[in-house]
Amino acid sequence: MFKVVTRNFSQEFGRWTDALNTAKSLQPQCKSLLQDIRIFEGEDLVWVYSRSHTYPQFVGPGAYKRLAIRFLQEAIENGEAWAMGEVSETSSENSSETGDD
Repeated sequence: MFKVVTRNFSQEFGRWTDALNTAKSLQPQCKSLLQDIRIFEGEDLVWVYSRSHTYPQFVGPGAYKRLAIRFLQEAIENGEAWAMGEVSETSSENSSETGDD
């Protein structure tokens, strides 16, 4: 279970991608240097965004790798074509036209 927390907002999610998308959508509202957006996995802080860093930070040893694997698993379960290695006909046609075969 993932939980997104920031000032005046807290919501739980069953999927990492849902939590991450929600946290990213809240970034424009994070205007103060003292305000941040956090994602917890259970009781553990795994992701944080604040104005004091250029990019969001993954927290804890192996957090990035573990969450990247979870991201791919959720995409495959959701039937995302890019995650299952499927190539659309338009991208095949584009590579033939450019000679990238």
